Amino acid sequence: MTTYIPSLTMPEAVFNSLPTSVLLPIALGTAVGFSTKPATNHRESMALKQPPLRPPAGVFAPVWTTLYGIMGYAAYRAINIGTLPLNSTETILAAREGATLYTIQLGLNLAWMPLFYGLNRPVLATMDAAALFGINAYLAWLWGTKVDSVAGWLLAPYVAWLGFATYLSFGTGYLNDWDLMRPTLGGGGRGEGKKTS
Repeated sequence: MTTYIPSLTMPEAVFNSLPTSVLLPIALGTAVGFSTKPATNHRESMALKQPPLRPPAGVFAPVWTTLYGIMGYAAYRAINIGTLPLNSTETILAAREGATLYTIQLGLNLAWMPLFYGLNRPVLATMDAAALFGINAYLAWLWGTKVDSVAGWLLAPYVAWLGFATYLSFGTGYLNDWDLMRPTLGGGGRGEGKKTS
């Protein structure tokens, strides 16, 4: 059960504009990505042990850009359809509660890269990813069943990717003894090889 909290919700003007709804998460995600990606220690980040099924690094930017755009469109649909004056009080409330959840999850999403790469806090980053997965699964259900089924289904790829991202976050942390600043040598499992100084 959630509640609509105006102070934790983006202004309604953001949701009422299709370009703003779509482009804002893309712009914020891109800004955070460029400001916190491991550019200076790229060699070290490439030396981190990775869990099975990790895609090539070049996959992440286009996937996230696409998902941010779809998520923004889902929010636009849910708020604009859900808050129409002739809707039931339950539908309007579900749309507004979803707007609060959407805003919170966007903040959590933007926090992942600084937690993982910037602050070397893979445990917190993994908890963040798991929270994102849970919040967005619930948001997809809330909007999909109480507001607009299309908005709910639009969030499905994002929810699936968040589940995969949680696995990658946990796997990378676990395989590197939860310390990303000192990658282990060798390609084996947890505890193999020696850490560099």
